[in-house]
Amino acid sequence: MNWEYIQKYLPMYEKAALLTLKLGVIGILCAILIGLCCAVILYYRVPVFKRIVAVYIELSRNTPLLVQLFFIYYGLPKIGIATSAEVCGIAGLAFLGGSYMAESFRSGFEAIDKIQEESAASLGMNSHQIMRYVILPQAVSVSVPGFLANIIFLLKETSVFSAISLMDLMFTAKDLIGLYYKTTESLVLLVFFYLIILLPVSLLGMWVERRVRYAGFGA
Repeated sequence: MNWEYIQKYLPMYEKAALLTLKLGVIGILCAILIGLCCAVILYYRVPVFKRIVAVYIELSRNTPLLVQLFFIYYGLPKIGIATSAEVCGIAGLAFLGGSYMAESFRSGFEAIDKIQEESAASLGMNSHQIMRYVILPQAVSVSVPGFLANIIFLLKETSVFSAISLMDLMFTAKDLIGLYYKTTESLVLLVFFYLIILLPVSLLGMWVERRVRYAGFGA
């Protein structure tokens, strides 16, 4: 193990890790918003839109993120829609993640007994209040395990960003391996930084899941 090499290129990995984390967080936040909107549309069976959402979910879940990134980065400029590599990465992650988040939220919505909605309506609540105060809090609680699994999955999927020349962790590792042939050292740094990003998320997810279960939801 060449420790001088590790020490020399550690700052480069740190920069790549920050970029990976930044794009991952923004993409996941967009995915959560898209997923929630899609789940609400499916829950209320909004005409026309529910069919569009169903097609989107099937298209997104059944095509690889790499193909989606290539389409956004190389395909859309052909019709005049050009994006930077960072915007492409965020858009691809949001497009893929939105479908998975939609399914997680939808499973949470379906777990709520219809009688709760009827009871809230009988108390004078409108549909907006029912969703906000009755359905959504319980649905989110039920969806926590799948929701957190999706977050970890999407963070790991950022490893394909290197295909569109983003200087993320994977691109940095492959670049240094190609230049200096220090495969072991480069991969050790790669694994180390992915653990730094993903392990806290996993531990936090376990803690949140326990708290939700003890609160009486998601059991």
